[in-house]
Amino acid sequence: MNLVKIKFVLNGKAIEKNVDQSKRLLDLIRDDFGLTGTKEGCGAGECGACTVIVDGDAVCSCLILAGQIEGKEILTIEGVQKGDELSDLQKNFIKFGAIQCGFCTPGMIMSATAFLQKNPTPSEEEIKNAIAGNLCRCTGYKQIIQAIKATAENSKSNL
Repeated sequence: MNLVKIKFVLNGKAIEKNVDQSKRLLDLIRDDFGLTGTKEGCGAGECGACTVIVDGDAVCSCLILAGQIEGKEILTIEGVQKGDELSDLQKNFIKFGAIQCGFCTPGMIMSATAFLQKNPTPSEEEIKNAIAGNLCRCTGYKQIIQAIKATAENSKSNL
């Protein structure tokens, strides 16, 4: 094991931790911090289930090593809601039935959150492109797109 001390921000909290720099961010989040909302699907960056936001960009946490997050800001699904209040996007996923089995939901919400922060008034085509890296076997994407679109249409949205 090659331990290194890293400093980063996780869901708004400053962290300083000795970690094996070759440990995947996915494993660090789940195993070391108990944040199990981030899921492992394929382990190869193909399904998007493990998507988190790193410095404002949606990334597959299975492809990022712990040593690469030095000085970065990481946001997981557990950090999206404000206190006990779900974000508007999370509420719309529920409202539009975009949650079926729920396995892809955290990654999908993280991709959509990062996307809407950069493009608050997207077209439907842009929404489809933004979530193209997230696979869902249950919904057929219609409800997911509706939820993201409804969130974007709410100008006072709390992503």
